[in-house]
Amino acid sequence: METLLSFILVFGLLVFIHEWGHLYFAKRAGILCREFAIGFGPKIFSFERNETVYTIRMLPLGGYVRMAGEEPETIEIKPGYDIGLVLNEQNKVKEIIINNKSKHPEATVVQVERIDLEHDLVIEAFNELEEKVTFEVDEKAKIIHDEIPTQIAPWNRQFGSKSVGKRALTIFAGPMMNFLLAFVLFSVVALMQGMPVDEARIGTLTEDGVAREAGLLKGDEVQSIDGTPVHTWTEMTSVIQANPNQEIDFVISRDGETQTIAVTPQVRESLEGEPEGVVGIHQPTEFSIVGALQYGVTQTYTVATMIFEVLGLIVTGEFSMDYIAGPIGIYDYTGQAAALGIFVLMNWSAALSVNLGIINLLPIPAMDGGRLVFLGLEALRGKPIDPQKEGMVHFIGFALLFLLVIVVTWNDINRLFM
Repeated sequence: METLLSFILVFGLLVFIHEWGHLYFAKRAGILCREFAIGFGPKIFSFERNETVYTIRMLPLGGYVRMAGEEPETIEIKPGYDIGLVLNEQNKVKEIIINNKSKHPEATVVQVERIDLEHDLVIEAFNELEEKVTFEVDEKAKIIHDEIPTQIAPWNRQFGSKSVGKRALTIFAGPMMNFLLAFVLFSVVALMQGMPVDEARIGTLTEDGVAREAGLLKGDEVQSIDGTPVHTWTEMTSVIQANPNQEIDFVISRDGETQTIAVTPQVRESLEGEPEGVVGIHQPTEFSIVGALQYGVTQTYTVATMIFEVLGLIVTGEFSMDYIAGPIGIYDYTGQAAALGIFVLMNWSAALSVNLGIINLLPIPAMDGGRLVFLGLEALRGKPIDPQKEGMVHFIGFALLFLLVIVVTWNDINRLFM
């Protein structure tokens, strides 16, 4: 249960921040955002605020912001249709009733001759006396179909009406917010836990570590280990790791006095599968607001660099499925991080956020990066790509991504359960 809750919390936060970036900049550009969704599939919970319906859906595998103009309107009104019109105080149409007109006795029933809800915002129709009447439509009018209201989307509120720059910023904002979230999480961890300092000094000690048993204390300054002078944490840990199960002498300075303490590092397996020594000490830390912010930047950059190195291995053909984790793998790693404490979970969340931001920026159809490529082509050509062709490319890209998710998930199952 702890793993499940941690996964929902972490993944939900990452998706929320990503989609909120799209939503915020879309609204700043004047784009009508019909829905802000976390998850896919059937709705679990929803509410409406400021023209947008906020929903939580059953499958927690992502999210989306549905902007006006990105897909064809689902409700089409053609000449000859009988509709009901409800006017506001300015005698502009505020509601267009498609069916169930008997439930709206205040509506004026007319037969449509011409309707334009994108540019002119007018309805030309015949009333019950067969007189031709023209109605102006309010730009926030709603179409009522099966008693479900849908706000109209005039051209100036649609995604495609905005400049290439505003559209590109709206798309880029999702990954940008993931990078910002990673920076904030890393910085908060540094503020609360302290920033690692590359000094040859003992930080906190584990309860069952051999360093504590031997008599080392937090704050001891290490001058040398087994005759090798050390000046940094990196140098110190290198000597320890190189001497598994072998007694080594720590020459330390404590309260101005020099002491020698013998320690025998325990043996553990390194990431490369080789034995290495550990004594149960953590890197020393210091507390600083400016330093924490700097740490947030450097850690975000470091994680991004590692991800690009892995992507480079894919490009050069040195790719291995061990480099990729799908939903099951991420679920398992999130549970392991949660078991190690809140700070480890926050660091893991930050790393995932950087990963989500970078993956979304790759020039892959159906991803934010793929959409940015099409906007770049539009800027170069001076006109947009045919929406049907672009839609087909994104559809194929989405299908291939879905196939990749299946393959990666199967790999996760083999790795974890077989």
